[in-house]
Amino acid sequence: MSIDYQDPDQYQLQLDNKIQRFYQTMADAGVQLDRATVHRSEPLGFRMRAEFRVWHENGQAHYAMNKPGEKRPFIQDFPIGAPLINQLMPPLLDALNRSEILSRKCFSVEFLTTTSGEALITLIYHRPLDEQWEVEARALQTELDVAIIGRSRKQKLVLDRDYVTEVLQLHDRQYSYQQVESGFTQPNAGINCQMLNWASNCVANSNSQDLLELYCGNGNFTVPLARHFNAVLATEISKVSVNSALTNFAANQIDNIEVVRLSAEELTQALNKQRPFRRLAHIDLDSYNFSTVLVDPPRAGLDADTEKLLCRFDRILYISCNPNTLAQNLAEITKTHAIEAAAVFDQFPWTEHLESGVLLSRSA
Repeated sequence: MSIDYQDPDQYQLQLDNKIQRFYQTMADAGVQLDRATVHRSEPLGFRMRAEFRVWHENGQAHYAMNKPGEKRPFIQDFPIGAPLINQLMPPLLDALNRSEILSRKCFSVEFLTTTSGEALITLIYHRPLDEQWEVEARALQTELDVAIIGRSRKQKLVLDRDYVTEVLQLHDRQYSYQQVESGFTQPNAGINCQMLNWASNCVANSNSQDLLELYCGNGNFTVPLARHFNAVLATEISKVSVNSALTNFAANQIDNIEVVRLSAEELTQALNKQRPFRRLAHIDLDSYNFSTVLVDPPRAGLDADTEKLLCRFDRILYISCNPNTLAQNLAEITKTHAIEAAAVFDQFPWTEHLESGVLLSRSA
């Protein structure tokens, strides 16, 4: 049965298909996973960020995105996009078509929005941006009540700010997150909240021990999980993400986290005392009483050395964006650890992608 990607009545079918493939992927790798809690997304209006090409034809600019099976790239709306994105798309396009200065050689538009009503628009060009562009872009910024950035080769012109501030309600608490234009953020805020609540429940009652987190990003998981631990050591390789993480820890008045700019491979070397790192000079690794390790790796999954590192810990919380590499890693990790809980999160409805989480504990 084919799926109509605009029909929310068929949402459950596409999710069921992905879950079936998820279980099959685990089984093919020899991973015994009997049941995972399923977290549904809203079928439409869920995506908080979007990127469109700008197609120029007969003197008019159009949003362009190729849909499956369609050759004509023009789009009028974006049903899976957040309401604020769809609200901003028409007046932004009108403004581009009213102004030769704003539209000339503009080839891409990016939207970054929040559930709390903030929006950042990035206009990307094949030409240098000058004072005339800035004057018109500032007027547009005021007209739309958004923040605007202009980009061209080797040029980034930030009119006011290059971030939005998201506010998420998790259980009985609110958390504030700075989300920077060039940094990674979770695109589906509703599913992100479900992921954070699930992860928090997994590590509850850990106050007397410490957490090690690899791939912490902007502190998305670190912020709500920190209250369950005595101390947290988090690592992230991206400088932009590290700076956002520090901002987010301060904004949420969290003071039990140390974040260092190291890759997972480098931290593994440091813990194995294979080499020293100046970025760790102020941190006494031996002072931590780690009980739990949290990993949220890229699609490539964990390398063999990091796999071995994880197996030292009593508890492992593995957040994955790729069931294939998750299955490969679990095939090794489950030799020493047993799966306590698992969940799947439909972060990207209408695509092949599926997020998941697995909690493991050391086998007796």
